[in-house]
Amino acid sequence: MILVKKLDRLGRDTADMIALIKEFDSIGVAILSAVAQAERQRILERTNEGRIEAKGVKFGRKRTIDAEKLRTLRKNGLGATDIAKQMGIGRSTVYKLLNEAGE
Repeated sequence: MILVKKLDRLGRDTADMIALIKEFDSIGVAILSAVAQAERQRILERTNEGRIEAKGVKFGRKRTIDAEKLRTLRKNGLGATDIAKQMGIGRSTVYKLLNEAGE
């Protein structure tokens, strides 16, 4: 009997794991569904390592909303619903940006 608590400990790399799984499959052991889980875990680990190494780098999409225009509309007395309609964004986004600006 083999007990493996983490699949990434089963083999050195994905190719090694696949070879072991083929061998297990030939003797009637079915663990193929776990390969996807192990590969996903490895991808997450590599991604997190990359994020740690990329100090000072902002992740995610760049903002395309003109925050200054939003503040101007707010100062002119428009409510969040009207600002959202005029700028083509959601009301929650208006509230979020106003909150970030301290308004």
